[in-house]
Amino acid sequence: MNNFNGFISEFEGLKPIIHDEVYVDVSARIIGNVVLDEGSSVWPMAVLRADSAQIHVGRHAAILDFAFIESPEGLPVNIGEEVLIGHGAIVHGALIESRCLIGIGAIILDGAVISSGSIIGAGSFIAAKAHIPPNSLVMGTPGRVVREVKPGERDNLIHQIKTIYTKSRQYMKNQNNKTI
Repeated sequence: MNNFNGFISEFEGLKPIIHDEVYVDVSARIIGNVVLDEGSSVWPMAVLRADSAQIHVGRHAAILDFAFIESPEGLPVNIGEEVLIGHGAIVHGALIESRCLIGIGAIILDGAVISSGSIIGAGSFIAAKAHIPPNSLVMGTPGRVVREVKPGERDNLIHQIKTIYTKSRQYMKNQNNKTI
C-alpha cells in the first residue's frame, strides 16, 4: 500500500489497497476497505469511507474534489473503469458501471445501478434501488431518463477522462517532488 499521507488509514484491520500508479491528493481522506486500481485518481478533499463494505474504484476512474463515497453494511460501492465522479457528488452503496459521468453535486443512493455509458446531470438525485439503463442521460430530482447519450457527448466524456488522467500524472509528479 502506498503511504501518501496521514489521511489514508485502516479501520479495524481493513486497509486501503492503492496501486502505485494512483494519484491521491494529500487532502483526500481514504478509510478502510478501499481498492484503487491503476491510473485512478482521488482529488482534493474527496472522502472514500469503507468501514462497513468495500469501495472499489476501477482503472482510470476519477473521484473529483469534495466527492463523498460511502459503502454501508451490505452495500459495497463499485465504480467502473473510466468513470468521473463530479465535484461534490455523493455515491452511497451504489454500482456505477464503466464510462459514466456523475455530475457535480449529484446524489446516488443505496442499491442504485448506473449502467455503462450513462451521464447523471449535475444536481440530480437517484433514489435507492433505481436502475438506470445503459447510455442514458438522466436529469432532475428525482432523476429521470430524458434521452439516450448522443455520440458527441460520449466523445466529450472520453476526452474528459483522458484529460483528467493526464492531469493526474502531472499532479503526481508535482506532489512527489514537493517544491514548496
